[in-house]
Amino acid sequence: MALLASYATHPRLSRGRLHAEPASTSGRSEFQRDRDRVIHSGAFRKLQYKTQVFLNHEGDYYRTRLTHSLEVAQISRYICRTLNIDEDLGEVLALAHDLGHTCFGHTGEDVLNECMAHIGGYDSNDQTLRILTELEERYPQFDGLNLTWETIEGLAKHNGPLTGKHADKKKHPHGASETVLSIDKLWPLEVDKHAGLEAQVAALADDVAYTAHDIDDGLRSGYITLEQMQGLPLVGPILAEIKKEFPDLTGKRQRHEMNRRLISLLVRDVMGETRKRLEEKKPQTPDDIRTAGITFVQFSDKLKPDERVLRSFLYDNLYRNFRVNRVRLKTTRVVKDLYNVFMERSDTLPEHWQTRIKPDATEKQRARVVADYIAGMTDRFAIDTHTRLFDISAA
Repeated sequence: MALLASYATHPRLSRGRLHAEPASTSGRSEFQRDRDRVIHSGAFRKLQYKTQVFLNHEGDYYRTRLTHSLEVAQISRYICRTLNIDEDLGEVLALAHDLGHTCFGHTGEDVLNECMAHIGGYDSNDQTLRILTELEERYPQFDGLNLTWETIEGLAKHNGPLTGKHADKKKHPHGASETVLSIDKLWPLEVDKHAGLEAQVAALADDVAYTAHDIDDGLRSGYITLEQMQGLPLVGPILAEIKKEFPDLTGKRQRHEMNRRLISLLVRDVMGETRKRLEEKKPQTPDDIRTAGITFVQFSDKLKPDERVLRSFLYDNLYRNFRVNRVRLKTTRVVKDLYNVFMERSDTLPEHWQTRIKPDATEKQRARVVADYIAGMTDRFAIDTHTRLFDISAA
């Protein structure tokens, strides 16, 4: 294995874990241990039954949060390896990035955020950190998974600094979340700086994966068609190339070839732009990455407008397709009903969750427990729980 670049995040130089632990006796690096802990966590397993775009029962071939996370991890590892930075850290950040997503994808998050708007709202990135530092119960010595500083920092700041002059106010209108601030008091996360390069790679790998793979699922569903996409940037020229090389190619082979080439195009652009920025800034250490004041891992200025057009097309034709909207209407009602009944009658929560609510708990404290419970539900468990609570004939 080639030596890592000087600005890579080296596992032997990790800032450690909040709760000190002896080094691995199996030869794993600290970031490999983090990856293994995430993969073996309950929250990760539940991603197999959480929505990406289509509900689990709508088809076996559509992506779930789990398969999406695995695809993000593959792209992240490849980019990290090619840039000569730590691919294990890039992998664990990709695998863990969606742990805080609720049942029913962004719909569930939007509903919880609306229900809790007057007490701080709900944010899936914040929930990811709650899971990893508090909610997972696996070890006798501590709550959470006790991951390394670099993994927690990368998840907290994968979209850039949370405070200070370099913070993106659109992405972080309220600055650092309560969970990040509580961690920061015990274990400073340098919230005014960028995350390391591996975290930036994982964040961009997420964009690459969901853009390409949502197109694939949309085409499989029939909600969008290749004919609609022929005039779009990025995809249109790829379809023309495929038609020229394989004039008789149709169906799923054509779709898969288009998807493969789109991912390759996006990844090549990211790596080219990242190398360009690294050459301009010439960072020598991981801290140089954090303090440079820029995001190194980005699409090029040439590609960004085309990528936005593609996202806009998906939003209008897939995410807001009338059939998707009908499902969204139903799932909105499920999450809202669950939240309201658990807030009004906490005695309907499982006993383990009831004990988390103290007798003198404020509305915000009760809501936090309710949100933790609902956010951890899979799609089918949420539907089943709703049926048991509101269908008098259900057992």
